[in-house]
Amino acid sequence: MSTQQPIYLDYQATTPLDPQVLAAMMPYLHNEFGNPHATSHVLGRSSAKAIEHARHQLASAIGAHPREIIFTSGATEANNLILRNAVRLAVESGRRTILTCATEHKAVLEVLSCLAADGIETRMLPIGQDGLVKLTELPTMLDDNVGLLSVMAVNNEIGVVQPVEEIGRLCRAAGVPFHTDAAQAFGRVPLEVGRMCVDFMSISGHKIYGPKGVGAAFVSRAFKRRFAPLIVGGGQEYGLRGGTLPTPLIVGLGCAAEQATLAMDHDRDHAAALRDRFLEVLDEHRISYMVNGSLGDRWPGNLNISFPGVDAEALVSAVSARLAISTGSACTAASLEPSHVLKALGFADERIESAVRIGFGRPTTLHERRDRSEGSAKTGAGSCGQARFCQARVAGRVPCRPRLSLDHRVFRRQGQHASRATGV
Repeated sequence: MSTQQPIYLDYQATTPLDPQVLAAMMPYLHNEFGNPHATSHVLGRSSAKAIEHARHQLASAIGAHPREIIFTSGATEANNLILRNAVRLAVESGRRTILTCATEHKAVLEVLSCLAADGIETRMLPIGQDGLVKLTELPTMLDDNVGLLSVMAVNNEIGVVQPVEEIGRLCRAAGVPFHTDAAQAFGRVPLEVGRMCVDFMSISGHKIYGPKGVGAAFVSRAFKRRFAPLIVGGGQEYGLRGGTLPTPLIVGLGCAAEQATLAMDHDRDHAAALRDRFLEVLDEHRISYMVNGSLGDRWPGNLNISFPGVDAEALVSAVSARLAISTGSACTAASLEPSHVLKALGFADERIESAVRIGFGRPTTLHERRDRSEGSAKTGAGSCGQARFCQARVAGRVPCRPRLSLDHRVFRRQGQHASRATGV
């Protein structure tokens, strides 16, 4: 039985640890093991110095001051820290309306749902079928009752890049604090908190080839002194997050942030080339598909695509031995409900149920075979029992560069004349 891993195409869910990141972490997992808060001796001071270096690396990546960076366990904790405090401050100022999008990550929507008990009203911003906020309608919504606006910079399911700078400027002009969940954007697209008028930002480590279990919250100095901790303890992180800081993870996050900043242009162009070639192959085979979300205003490493007549769950299962893809957010994979993001775009159930998310990353390479002699895999599940699915061979393993073969017959229904149909 082969132990060869499937080719990994789920880079929105997580990314492999970059070898340089691992190398930076290793000393603090072994010899440099000091508690960073025990600064009475050299081992503790060494860990503390490493953490402050990582803090500077993150601050530099977004144009912030290092003291505005609060280390957390990930973007979900950062969202909780920011939203709970920002909403409290809004209520104290007499503003009880919070603006956000129905396409936000559950780590934002669920927090706001919990805070409804505090008497706040959450209103959804208008979005088009391309997944983008309708900027023309935003100014009239930013009235005196609005105490916070929260919009994800890059959507985790459909990859669209929101006009964060334009939204931030409108918020600043209206005197409304602005939060962006940048878990999918940090290290992938340029972020400048000053220019974008961002007051709060949530950051994740494992989306940028860093370790899991670590992230950060950017909290503007204008608000930081009025924040209260979610986790109390020894007063770490300027009194905003109790507990001993995990030096190896934070060092890894800092290194990953620096590497991602340096590789940003390359990663974007590389992902775009892979995405474009993937779509070209579908066109060459006359496969009918619809891209979900704007194809122009998009992180190119994300391709959410519907194949009419194909059951997405059956497709993911059919190719799982060769391809690691998904039907949407890994954080809500246990839910049997259709994607709340695609529902918010107003798509019919058939389109939603045929949608898969394909993610291209830094380690992915494209290898096109001329030998088309291999047959196609079939599934016996659901409505797509006659469907033929893509076969891909793994020629390497992460973190090496796997080669993806895309020249087989893919996603075609038997007897169907497949033609291209692109969505918005």
